[in-house]
Amino acid sequence: MDSEAIPIEAPFAASFPLPFRVLVLAGAGILCWATNLHGLHFLGVDAASALEFRSHDAYGYGHPPGLRHSLTNPTPPDSLALARAVYRWCISYAFVVFAGWAFFRVATRGELALVDVYKWIPAVTMLVVIMLAVSPFNIVEKRVRDMFLLAVRRCLFSSTNTPVYFCDVVLADIFTSFAKVIGDVWLSFCMIMPGGSLLVFPEQSGWTRLMVPCLLSVPYGVRFRQCIIDYMQSTTTDKKQLYNALKYATSFPVIFLSAAQREIVSEAGTAGAEIEEHPLFRLWLLSVAINSLYSFWWDVANDWGLEIFTPKHDSPRQSLKSLPLPTLQARRSSLEGSPSLHTRHQSLPNGSSDSRLSPSLTPTSYSQSPYPWGLRPILLFPLPAYPMAIFTNLVLRLTWSLKLSAHLHAQVSGALLFFWLELAELLRRWVWVFFRVEWECVRREMEREKEERVPMQMRGGGDNNEEGDGYEDGAGLALEMNSVDHSVYDDSRGKVIFDDGLP
Repeated sequence: MDSEAIPIEAPFAASFPLPFRVLVLAGAGILCWATNLHGLHFLGVDAASALEFRSHDAYGYGHPPGLRHSLTNPTPPDSLALARAVYRWCISYAFVVFAGWAFFRVATRGELALVDVYKWIPAVTMLVVIMLAVSPFNIVEKRVRDMFLLAVRRCLFSSTNTPVYFCDVVLADIFTSFAKVIGDVWLSFCMIMPGGSLLVFPEQSGWTRLMVPCLLSVPYGVRFRQCIIDYMQSTTTDKKQLYNALKYATSFPVIFLSAAQREIVSEAGTAGAEIEEHPLFRLWLLSVAINSLYSFWWDVANDWGLEIFTPKHDSPRQSLKSLPLPTLQARRSSLEGSPSLHTRHQSLPNGSSDSRLSPSLTPTSYSQSPYPWGLRPILLFPLPAYPMAIFTNLVLRLTWSLKLSAHLHAQVSGALLFFWLELAELLRRWVWVFFRVEWECVRREMEREKEERVPMQMRGGGDNNEEGDGYEDGAGLALEMNSVDHSVYDDSRGKVIFDDGLP
């Protein structure tokens, strides 16, 4: 940036300066996480177990050390208690931020001349928030704060020999949505320091010119590292984690090509219309398109396990009638005969009740295919949620790649617009978490059922074909035909076909 300060919209900066916008976005992230946990519990998914909140970290809820509770067996001291604790943390956080902002508004009275006089108020507010977050005292939901800080430490400083927990993957992905907020933390620090101003963007010269793009890159670098660690620790030749790492690597050209354009504009005085003709701009635009489309494809096909990009099978699809499916809340035990993923509610003994089974999650009847095109056999959420999530993810993915552009951050008329775009990205990530955790539960249950089929087939005398353990998609969910659930495994398709009500 050149030596001349770039003014921000004066009324907006006077009423809602950048440091408070950063704090509000961070609080919105905490609220989104609390509603994620609460919503997943309400929909029948035990988020605390799926996210691998380990009891050996000494921050478990209601479980003694060493106890490996069920993947999908929700207990109130876990997901719901954790959600309530995060709500309380969010309320405490919001009280501090709102008190600081209200004090700032009363002190400045909306006058531009007083904004920088009282810029110490947002500085003190940020300091109080940081001190409360890292406080060693048992205040403001210490267990939740410690879980968060421990997860951050694992993301940043874990060794390459340490396994990458699913909760760390989700946390690092969430931080990629906060990349711009992390860059704004640095700009806020420059504004509240002596010589800075809340009404203008701080001058960036020398090595400080690299601070914003480097900070924007940190969350993507963390996820890139996690993918490489997963690939190195894998016992198979699957290169999926390498392709995942490539997705995060595509963010770096977007960030640094944007920073390079910013330097061209500041040093050569190139106008906005002229920079669009520069080859660097076109290369940056290509990087944005690649990053956005690649990330969208990965979200839908891999993070959510949907089959919208999977080629259709040539063989005819069987029909599926309405079938009540319990949620992934009860893991079947082959020794105790407890209900599995396929158990119908009607199969429970008369007079018995199992609060773990949710009767509300039932797929719709389809006459042409065993499951809706582009989705997957097992859906735990209402059907309309999936196409809505796909469309929203695509639109906001395209806009978020633009948000990573450092040369757009200091536009005079863009601060308010960019704030709303950041909120929209938090909404996209909030939706993403629901479907990411859902798919992780479904995938693990499929793998568990697949592993349990192998000894069952061996006990059956080896009458299965040689490819009996190579099922694809939902094949591992099949059980033997029985008079209770009337499910048949179609070996030629590798799918489970349900025919409700037929013997």
